[in-house]
Amino acid sequence: MLLAQVFAIDIAAYAVMSNHLHVVLRIDAETAQAWSSMEVINQWHQLFKGTLLTQKFAKDEPIEAYELDSLNSSIAEYRRRLMDISWFMRALNEPIARQANKEDDCTGRFWEGRFKSQALLGDAAVLACMAYVDLNPIRAKEATTPEKSGFTSIQRRINAAVNGKQPERLLPFVGNERKDMQKGLLFDAKDYVILVDDTGRMVRDDKRGAIRPSTANVLNRLNISLDNWLNITHEFKHLFKGPVGSLEDLTLYCEHLDKKRVVNASSCRHWHS
Repeated sequence: MLLAQVFAIDIAAYAVMSNHLHVVLRIDAETAQAWSSMEVINQWHQLFKGTLLTQKFAKDEPIEAYELDSLNSSIAEYRRRLMDISWFMRALNEPIARQANKEDDCTGRFWEGRFKSQALLGDAAVLACMAYVDLNPIRAKEATTPEKSGFTSIQRRINAAVNGKQPERLLPFVGNERKDMQKGLLFDAKDYVILVDDTGRMVRDDKRGAIRPSTANVLNRLNISLDNWLNITHEFKHLFKGPVGSLEDLTLYCEHLDKKRVVNASSCRHWHS
């Protein structure tokens, strides 16, 4: 969870499997933009050496006037990188690859290829992807229940919930209504845990009638039928190849990117009954 402390990127869900991993991330651009120049440098230096000039700045040593442009350029670049998913994944994957190669006494490429990412547009897309990620060990038959799913965010959330808390360094659930502009997931933590547990039971045992009222309430709020929800959380990566969301969300997303055609529009049929 060190990366969550360094980057202006929140971790909503993760699952570390035997030969791959999944993460659901939220870019916190507001926090990154609010950092002072010194904060940006200090954040960056937790993972990277920076330059001789940024090292001088961090030590509060005098900076010459002719050095300011170079320093400010580095600060602007570091600020951008600290809210960049590509740099986050680089900082995550490279140490894993080095450690694995060291253990196997070999060199060369460790990962099959560059990571793949998708934009999640709206609450439904975020929640569905989180559940898909948290249920990876159950679908792979490596665990029978969420609380027994090792190296997952759902296991951490369940363990913390036992003490009435939410885990540190994971994007928190803030309830069904945002309070005081607190950042987080607009659902109740208990409802999400139950939703994942019910979904895991149905995925494993195909008991489609085994659904609790709180799960039904969440799905109703998202306007997703149970059949569609099970399909999405079981086949997410096969159903969606680009940005994920309702037709309205996809339209707004494409307008933002100035695209003339709504991409991935055909996938919208998976959301609603």
